[in-house]
Amino acid sequence: MLLAEKIAVVTGGAGLNGLGFATARMMAEQGARVVILDLEGAQPAAAAARLGERHIGVVADVTDKVSCERAVQAVIDQCGRVDILVNNAGITQPRKTADISADDYDAVLDVSLRGTLHMSQAVLPSMRAAKSGAIVCISSVSAQRGGGILGGPHYSAAKAGVLGLARAMAREFGVDGIRVNCVTPGLIATDINKGLIPDDRMQGILEQIPLNRIGEPSDVAGCVVFLASPLAKYCTGVTLDVNGGMLIH
Repeated sequence: MLLAEKIAVVTGGAGLNGLGFATARMMAEQGARVVILDLEGAQPAAAAARLGERHIGVVADVTDKVSCERAVQAVIDQCGRVDILVNNAGITQPRKTADISADDYDAVLDVSLRGTLHMSQAVLPSMRAAKSGAIVCISSVSAQRGGGILGGPHYSAAKAGVLGLARAMAREFGVDGIRVNCVTPGLIATDINKGLIPDDRMQGILEQIPLNRIGEPSDVAGCVVFLASPLAKYCTGVTLDVNGGMLIH
């Protein structure tokens, strides 16, 4: 198994039809002990229980640095270390540029970008001490093409920031044996977009995707597992597109 005996933390992983839970499930199938980290209302412990007895859920708010530090310390206390971090937590909003309020901007950037920084800061000391670690950040095709299907410009900005942050961390911490990479999903069938795209618009979208389908959460999960695994041991600072060919560059 690719991740045998690894301790993997997945943020925003409690939504059963989301990218985080699909990644957590695949990591568990590959031998990792998985920690699902999410808000209390998302019930991360219940989601982790679906993976099996050895997996755990921890309540944390990625926008709060202290909450992230406490969550990571709880993982280390219970599991001994953190080998893998998947920065998956994120939110989106369908806004036009002129309609983005200060609260909208703060909400979207705080979860996706500030949350990625806070969680990375929380795990890096133990990874540096171990001279080993893998961080995988979930960005978006929206960051690359200047807008997605549903998210507003502030979502594109947040996800572009994730790319820049991950690349900078890859440069800084490679010497410590820590790899930092990104996955940029295209349109994926999750609860975040369920029922929001009319059939006629969906047909137009599919015509722009060479593989002629929208992605499944497992499509993204497989790429995250790859980047977290020894198969990608010489990959850092990578941006791995998972969009069916929606963006070829």
